[in-house]
Amino acid sequence: MGPTRTHPTRKHVSRTMLPRSRQPVESIAACPQFSYTVGAMTPDLSPNSVDVLLFDIGRVVLDISFDKVMACWAGHAGCAPADLAGRFVVDDSFKHHEIGRIDDAAFFANLRDTLGVRLTDAQFLEGWNAIFAGEMPGIAPLLAGAAQRMPLYAFSNTNPAHVAHFSVAYADVLSHFRTVFLSSTIGLRKPDAAAYDHVVKAIGVPASRILFFDDTAANIEGARARGLHAVHVTSTDDVARALSALGIESKI
Repeated sequence: MGPTRTHPTRKHVSRTMLPRSRQPVESIAACPQFSYTVGAMTPDLSPNSVDVLLFDIGRVVLDISFDKVMACWAGHAGCAPADLAGRFVVDDSFKHHEIGRIDDAAFFANLRDTLGVRLTDAQFLEGWNAIFAGEMPGIAPLLAGAAQRMPLYAFSNTNPAHVAHFSVAYADVLSHFRTVFLSSTIGLRKPDAAAYDHVVKAIGVPASRILFFDDTAANIEGARARGLHAVHVTSTDDVARALSALGIESKI
């Protein structure tokens, strides 16, 4: 006999995470090296095979563009975007920003050194938030349909600056999630095992009953290693196909 399909009410979810609402979330800081490959392994999905859907945000729910970030910063610095892109690295400062260990000001201070530009915090923030390029095409109706069938959650590697921005700018599409787990709030980031364990425990169902969607190979592999089903997302079609396998049909 399969597991009993019960779900925690929202009041059981820690206040360190953002509940479903129109209030601020926490952002996406995706790695600019975004040519990922992962085996085309797709989980065996069928109706009733999972109880919960868990979504990454960047390039799964919201489109992001580091080109827009670099173009904005380069405009302020008076240099070529490619010059800045070549110096931008996912270093300890970047990761510490995503787990709440340093604030925006400290992150921007590190960028001044690594990029070699003298931008103000306001100029850095303008470019940093320019990363958001709208909703992923067709994702909103898929989320709306799926939310009618089972609980939806999100888990994002992010930082306070981005959260303050996207939680307001994209409140409608994010409202489909019961809780958005934020790396900068929980102090853990994908693909660390402890991050998945934390989220699974907070959701309150076995990892084997959760289907996770992410655009990054390392995050997919990390989730599978912790017992979650996982779909590598290269376009919204990947989400649609997985939902269809679960018996959730939505028109894009």
